[in-house]
Amino acid sequence: MSKTPTSGRRTFLKKATLALALSMSMSTGLLINTTAQAADIGKPEKADLKFGFIKLTDMAPLAIAYEKGFFEDEGLYVKLEAQANWKVLLDGVIDGQLDGAHMLAGQPLAATIGFGTKADIVTPFSMDLNGNGITVSNAVWEAMKKHVDMKDGKPVHPIKADALKPVIEDFKKEGKPFNMGMVFPVSTHNYELRYWLAAGGIHPGFYAPKKDDIKGTIKADAILSVTPPPQMPATLEAGTINGYCVGEPWNQQAVFKGIGVPVITDYEIWKNNPEKVFGLTKEFTEKNPNTTARIVKALIRAAYWLDENNNANRAEAVKILSKPEYVGADEKVIANSMTGTFEYEKGDKRDIPDFNVFFRHNATYPYYSDAVWYLTQMRRWGQIADKKEDKWYDETAKSVYLPAIYKKAAEALIAEGKMKQEDFPDFGAESGYKPATSEFIDGKTYDGTKPNDYLDEFEIGLKKDDAV
Repeated sequence: MSKTPTSGRRTFLKKATLALALSMSMSTGLLINTTAQAADIGKPEKADLKFGFIKLTDMAPLAIAYEKGFFEDEGLYVKLEAQANWKVLLDGVIDGQLDGAHMLAGQPLAATIGFGTKADIVTPFSMDLNGNGITVSNAVWEAMKKHVDMKDGKPVHPIKADALKPVIEDFKKEGKPFNMGMVFPVSTHNYELRYWLAAGGIHPGFYAPKKDDIKGTIKADAILSVTPPPQMPATLEAGTINGYCVGEPWNQQAVFKGIGVPVITDYEIWKNNPEKVFGLTKEFTEKNPNTTARIVKALIRAAYWLDENNNANRAEAVKILSKPEYVGADEKVIANSMTGTFEYEKGDKRDIPDFNVFFRHNATYPYYSDAVWYLTQMRRWGQIADKKEDKWYDETAKSVYLPAIYKKAAEALIAEGKMKQEDFPDFGAESGYKPATSEFIDGKTYDGTKPNDYLDEFEIGLKKDDAV
């Protein structure tokens, strides 16, 4: 589904105005003060662009950059087009049908190392933090509740997978598989679901690419398979899966329809975890450096708008996202999570102000440590078949995550007076690696500079010279 107004009157007028302004400034020798930094970026090499996305609330920076005219402010004329699934989206970027896209953070990394489709995909912009949840069917929830601590008649959160383990054991005794959905093999959702399950002693299965086994179910206690995000609730309702991990609004949709219960958010699995990125081919960024920087400028402004004044703009964002050309879900469903709350059981709505973060906590900066975490999970579950040295993780992260482009865009916005220095990391001191953190549901400590030490902490998962 495409965003057709890009070829309309607003675009024509914007182009005409921009051309006139440039002509007048050049003829008088008084270049309009877009600041030295903006001038350094230069005019876009390619102005007419098509970007892909999946119908999830975290595509919001793209919708806002379009609706608020931030792309056009950069001389970019963008068409936004919803994609059927993550593979179609990735293929569209690789073959050039799309100039860029809202991507799973694992997709550029997996493409670069050759797990799945091999391609040089990079990212100069992280789109958000958090935003996912794990939902189970009503029947599974009723069975889980027996093992969940309660206070004042409500479950105590976070709910660990320990409460799910006896339910899965009962399935095994009855000879039934316990099936769960996730959106893509290299998705945050896959790794978060696996992390939560393994922390509760439930094996989510290994991949074995050297044996052409890419199902990820070897030794699995719970069978994980791919389901496109918008189809999750219907697949759960049909009984094909017993639970799933997905982004919003598809957990809240299960509550709204009365078919399932979200039991945990990814904020509770890993506080302020990195989620989506904006991905492009390396070739595009090299051929179109000015265009790329200007894309990032527009997206930074959109992300800032989404979090500005303590989420003051979220109600307007919900109305925009509910449009059929974007997420297309009911406003009430989208608002459940986008406005700082999250509903678990129907009626059990709790405050989670950082469930969706688009700019706070340096959410948009492409940290190498974020990339390394994804690579550790690929290794943990066998998508990376052999041991890699710490240096390999660092080099791979730096080949895919491109903070130099982000820095250039941010500095231009600062010079133009649209943003402030304090809105961003200290670029002069920034290493690209966040401080070590233990804010995981299992209390493990992650230091992106020591990926192999991190892998050694886990009881379930590959480490050292382990192989499947």
